Amino acid sequence: MITTVLMIEKPMVPTDVQLVTTLHGDERQSFVVLMQPRGDQDRLLRALDDVALGELRDAVQEADVPEGEEAEGPAQAALGHSLDALRATGAEAVGRLIDDHPLDLLTSVVEETGADEVIVLTAPHYVEELFHRDWASRARHRVGVPVLKLFAHAE
Repeated sequence: MITTVLMIEKPMVPTDVQLVTTLHGDERQSFVVLMQPRGDQDRLLRALDDVALGELRDAVQEADVPEGEEAEGPAQAALGHSLDALRATGAEAVGRLIDDHPLDLLTSVVEETGADEVIVLTAPHYVEELFHRDWASRARHRVGVPVLKLFAHAE
């Protein structure tokens, strides 16, 4: 059985579920899903990413999206939806929200579960990627297993 730690930022859509559950052919899979609630991140960086992607409407609406404690409810719902979708494919799946220090939690989960790999399923974050400050780039130096970065699909 392949054990994958899967870091996500939003609910997985069917295309994402199919992508991560078919990477290893017919081999049984187990997922530990870590969901990052939208925290007190820099709105300017997110707005710049939206502009770079040509999504000007999203850049303007950044202030309307819940953050911090207000984001925990939607994040918990997104995590539940994603776990259900993974389980529907026959995969084992458990998960939790990331409180603080995502990379510390990721490292400990990889060690505790003996994970074979980490998949970071994320929207493009061009500014962070440019400076190698995105999760996948930083995780590659810490977790001791292969880290694959995939871009999440829109609904």
